[in-house]
Amino acid sequence: MLNARVSEPDDPTVQIRRSRLIAAGVAGFVGLIWLIHLVIFFTGWNPAFLGVRPGVTSGLVGILTAPLIHGSWGHLISNSPALLVLGIFVLFNTPRASRITLPIIWLGSGLGVWLFARESVHIGASGLTYGMLFYMLVSGILRRDRQSIALTLVVFFLYGGMIWGVFPLARGVSFEYHLFGAITGVLCAVVLRHRDPLPPVKRYDWEFEDDDSDDDLPRIN
Repeated sequence: MLNARVSEPDDPTVQIRRSRLIAAGVAGFVGLIWLIHLVIFFTGWNPAFLGVRPGVTSGLVGILTAPLIHGSWGHLISNSPALLVLGIFVLFNTPRASRITLPIIWLGSGLGVWLFARESVHIGASGLTYGMLFYMLVSGILRRDRQSIALTLVVFFLYGGMIWGVFPLARGVSFEYHLFGAITGVLCAVVLRHRDPLPPVKRYDWEFEDDDSDDDLPRIN
């Protein structure tokens, strides 16, 4: 039996305002990543020391900073749409759980890389995107409400191919960041699945008419 609460119907104007704020916040974060890459590109600065270096004490700083750094324009461009779409979906669909989920994915994926990944410098926001992807997929299945299911289908249609990224199939790609992002996303979906109330169940006029007609039927005890 599900223990998730059911929310009260929201004012449409409030929902629209909230969705705009979420979109603006996520776009601002993606814009920050682009700004950082532009600075690196034009100054020739080497940001490798901001990446996660497994097993090295100085590499711990990368747990905080690595998602902000990308190795190339292609790397940045491939991550940006996923960050934008998945970030909006996660924040809009599970606003309460996302306050905990996103920091855990950020830190948990980096910590997993530092503890278990191959010796290298691991950078990029892929751990965050994979964490949000797997969080949305598992959360949608567990919550079983129409909005979650619809968003899950959209996410799977857009980014289902990313699932293969948790395996070591491509050279030069930190599949470990993908893997530990996915693991933390799944754990967050399981643990926090009841934190956000389910959307209110809509009932239509014909349903109430059926209820009224049932009152006229004889009851057998």
